[in-house]
Amino acid sequence: MIDPGTGDQYLKRRVTTGCYDVDVSNANDIWKSETVLFFYLPTLAAQVAFMLLSTRILYYILKPLNQPRLVSEILMGILISPELFGSSALSEVLTPLKSILTTETISYVGLIYTVFLAGLDMNFDTILRGRKKATSIAIAGVLIPMLCGGIIYALALKMYKGPPEYWANYDTPKAYMFWTLILSVTGFPMVSHILADLKLLYTGLGRVTLTTAMISDFYNWVMFAMLVPFAINGGSAIYGVLSTIVYVLFCFAVIRPYLVEIIVRKTNQNEWDNSGLFIVVMGAYASAAVTDLLGTHPVVGALVYGIMIPRGKFTHLLIEKSEDFGVVYLAPLFFGSCGIRLRAIYVIKTQGLGLVLFILLLSILPKILSTVIATQFYGMPVLDGVSIGLLMNTKGILPILMLNSAWDKQILSVESFSILTIAVLVMTMMVPLIINAIYKPRKLYKQNKLKTLQNLKAEAELRILACVHNPRQATGMINILEACHTTKLPPLRVFALQLVELTGHTASLFVSHVNQLNQQQSGGEQALTKAQQDLESITNIFQTYAAINENSKVDTIAAASSYSTIHEDIYNLSQEKQANLILLPYHKQSNIEGILETSNTAFQEINRNVMRDAPCTVGIFVDRGLASLFKVNLRVVMVYIGGPDDREALAVAWRLSKHQGVQLSVVRILMFGEAAEIDVMSHVENHGLLSVVVDSEKQKELDDEYVSAFRLKAVSNEDSIKYSEKEVRSRDDIPEVLHEVDEIGYDLYILGQGGGRNCLILTELMKWTDCPELGVIGDIVASNNFGSSSSLLIIQQYGCGGMVFENSNTTQKPNEVVPSNIEEGPVFVKVEWHQ
Repeated sequence: MIDPGTGDQYLKRRVTTGCYDVDVSNANDIWKSETVLFFYLPTLAAQVAFMLLSTRILYYILKPLNQPRLVSEILMGILISPELFGSSALSEVLTPLKSILTTETISYVGLIYTVFLAGLDMNFDTILRGRKKATSIAIAGVLIPMLCGGIIYALALKMYKGPPEYWANYDTPKAYMFWTLILSVTGFPMVSHILADLKLLYTGLGRVTLTTAMISDFYNWVMFAMLVPFAINGGSAIYGVLSTIVYVLFCFAVIRPYLVEIIVRKTNQNEWDNSGLFIVVMGAYASAAVTDLLGTHPVVGALVYGIMIPRGKFTHLLIEKSEDFGVVYLAPLFFGSCGIRLRAIYVIKTQGLGLVLFILLLSILPKILSTVIATQFYGMPVLDGVSIGLLMNTKGILPILMLNSAWDKQILSVESFSILTIAVLVMTMMVPLIINAIYKPRKLYKQNKLKTLQNLKAEAELRILACVHNPRQATGMINILEACHTTKLPPLRVFALQLVELTGHTASLFVSHVNQLNQQQSGGEQALTKAQQDLESITNIFQTYAAINENSKVDTIAAASSYSTIHEDIYNLSQEKQANLILLPYHKQSNIEGILETSNTAFQEINRNVMRDAPCTVGIFVDRGLASLFKVNLRVVMVYIGGPDDREALAVAWRLSKHQGVQLSVVRILMFGEAAEIDVMSHVENHGLLSVVVDSEKQKELDDEYVSAFRLKAVSNEDSIKYSEKEVRSRDDIPEVLHEVDEIGYDLYILGQGGGRNCLILTELMKWTDCPELGVIGDIVASNNFGSSSSLLIIQQYGCGGMVFENSNTTQKPNEVVPSNIEEGPVFVKVEWHQ
């Protein structure tokens, strides 16, 4: 290693010599080495165990900062580097000199598999048919940084401290090529994960960035395959490059059709087992061996093989079975080796911190400048250009691979290697932090406080975000949407959102390959994953709805995220689309006997999370077979007690009543005596007794005013609308009144969730509800014991209504908008249908 104490350190730095003893205990004509079980296997096991443990710890420490796994893996390597531990006992155990070759050889097994996954991430159709905007930004983001990279490297050579004759060894075309290629790289998988973590994939910025990153990443890999062999082998690399091109053409023209046919057939027939999947994975290593023999890097073959694999159910199965093997256990060995080689402290001491920071800053700017320039031609805001440029600075596996190759071939100096490694690490780390600070849509949540359906102008377009988990829920949701669509009102804009639970590390893959009806990939009909099949069915359902209703526009979107954070995706998408109403499916569904049964308890938690902080009105739809009744005649009842949620529910019922097939009955429950007592105990601590009483009186005035307006404008002018009043004097009267209403036989109840009522008996009844998100009345009617066969639509008004759910505590509390912590990200794929 380098000896900083010697006077001619710059001349000695180029070569590292290591000597160690090898005891051959089983010498023969083939194997002439030590017993593997005696030294190498225990050392490898210790290295893998330490790296896994330290990487996981660092990853969870950095997770609140939305840092990708690559950052923790490089930092893990720095932790055990000689600069920090030197010749300590830990360093001797984990990184003994004679184990380095073995460790790096095995790490390449994980590297090849990781690059194979990178090939799976690339959607060739998106790359070839990319929009002009994304393609232009990608080309500018590659070429301009390459040009600037050469200038920056020339400047760095002039500013480096040390003997000129030493730096002359690195003033070569090879060094310039590596430097420029590394600065031009964008890591698509890293970008997709960061966008998912920051909940930005639904935005216009996210869509442009994602496509741009995929195209840029593809260009970077092509340049790596075509140019790096020349940087390493000189002019003789032309034969290897030409041979590789011929091999790639052979793979796509000859091998791929047979490969696709076999994979599709076996997947459709469910014939895959572990041995079959093993053979497919081994194909990546066989392809890597071929490109290695041809004279290019082995990862090129793995990448080509990954691109050839057809996407769909098989891809999902393959990753699920084998991802941990390469990505989790072996890849950290490779990334950690880059951190071990880093000499950041030494470079700062010899070159100065100012010089290092200056070169680092210069390395960051070209991507930002190039995207700002390119986006200006398309009229995009400067902030969007800066944000895309920052995201394009996100690096991945390719620059680490280039740096290790340049280190092994002694093409880059220790200073250049260390500064570029620091640049890769800093760029990847800073992107989520800066984007989170300057481009977070949740900061816009406080806008438009009055965007409720009650305040929506008659001529304004109604925009609904309809969330569904499966096609059955979509079928039921369609009927609510059709009831909202009338020829008397402005067009209805619907955003149908399929909610998909995403687990593991397949975000970028799902982003790239969710099947779209108008974008089938070539090569045969592919078996789809369950999520893709559901998306196809949901898209067909909403396309049919759009075709029938010429005055409606429908966009179908798939959002994949962890169920624990998918509510934030709903928030952001509703904000992006300026939705007036979010429709959510109930977590129970009706069986053939009409009894509601729990389908997934996670759906209930999602609904509660959405109701906490939603930036618009929320509706929960309890479907009891509304689809079979709607086309004939839909009888709707709105039970009105009072409060902002009930006023919003009445506004929804009022809109539905304009449909010619809807007959609306509004039943207002008037509280007297014991039932009219005000609940002050649950609010007096926060608002004071007088404030609660005054607020209750104010709510009554608003209720009377709105109901009077409804009776004057609607009931008096429409034969299909009826209004009645019922008196309630005790808690026992409420079920009796509801049974009396239900005996008439309505198809749909429209109810307010109940926020802001301040009614004592309702607060006490809320403590006994099974599903407080439905409110007291909704929980009673939805209960199987009540015996109703009607569907329900529960409405929570934006701004005033709402509940806070704390574990199993179902006490009603005033709603506070508190941004939630972001943990794992979403991914969105959009299918548009306009009629």
